[in-house]
Amino acid sequence: MGLFDIFSKKKLDTGLLRTREGFLSRLGKIVTGKTIVDDEVLDSLEETLITSDVGTETTMQIITNIQKRIEREKKLGTDRLNEILKEEISSLLIDNPFSDFALPPTPLLKERGAPYVILVVGVNGVGKTTTIGKLSHNFKKAGKNVMLGAADTFRAAAVEQLGIWAKRTDAQIISQGAGADPAAVAFDTVSSAVAKKMDVAIIDTAGRLHNKTNLMSELSKIKRVIQKVVPGAPHEVLLVLDASTGQNAIEQCKQFTEVTQVTALALTKLDGTAKGGVVIGISDKFKIPVKYIGVGEGIDDLQLFNKQQFVASLFHLTSE
Repeated sequence: MGLFDIFSKKKLDTGLLRTREGFLSRLGKIVTGKTIVDDEVLDSLEETLITSDVGTETTMQIITNIQKRIEREKKLGTDRLNEILKEEISSLLIDNPFSDFALPPTPLLKERGAPYVILVVGVNGVGKTTTIGKLSHNFKKAGKNVMLGAADTFRAAAVEQLGIWAKRTDAQIISQGAGADPAAVAFDTVSSAVAKKMDVAIIDTAGRLHNKTNLMSELSKIKRVIQKVVPGAPHEVLLVLDASTGQNAIEQCKQFTEVTQVTALALTKLDGTAKGGVVIGISDKFKIPVKYIGVGEGIDDLQLFNKQQFVASLFHLTSE
């Protein structure tokens, strides 16, 4: 494990501290005085998982799988509960196909002179624009040229905030100010990114769920216009969610996946919540990979999600 990996793991361990302390302390109380996993242990485990914001459906799936193990093995010692939970949680998390920021997963795009286009969606207040800024920083560190598009034109502060991040990360930005047509901003962003041979184009979009019909119409229009410039774009639709809102994050994911094809998730503010179990519930329920997690306020505190490291940190074990 290199120095960067060690640093990342420490940040993850620190970020999951509140979730881990709550989860493991309750888990410890469940097995106190118990030698086998019985109905009482399972009932307490069910309550623990739900209060950790894993979600009811995912919790019941975990409990059912453990019950099947008990039926097969006839007797299951409480000393194996942590090990079994780690296996069950790992099986529910979707693998993140990305391991670094060095190269977008479509190398032929560069040969055609087209950027990797990321469309970012999410409600106001989840850290969407900040996530875009940190993404820009990570791509720049990896040697990529980045173009930002300020298409969240309904909120003047969003345009200004993205401009600040562009300066901070030395990225270029296309902005037409508050009230401009979001699709026009997106079109100009991708057109400029192509003309300037940029590696990545990240487009911010409106952060309010005015209603599903309007949201679907707006996102569909954005997709249509950018596909006129780069066929097949966007290559990624990234939904940003606030992990500290727990089950509300799951509801937001449900609403956005109903109106657009979300391909990746970013979960912010994991460092400030005891509701980190929501990562498990969202991944299981929607079968969409969690790509990024926010474990702090610093510019380097947006990490690529690694399910093995996440589970190890949740149980306070050393990642391989």
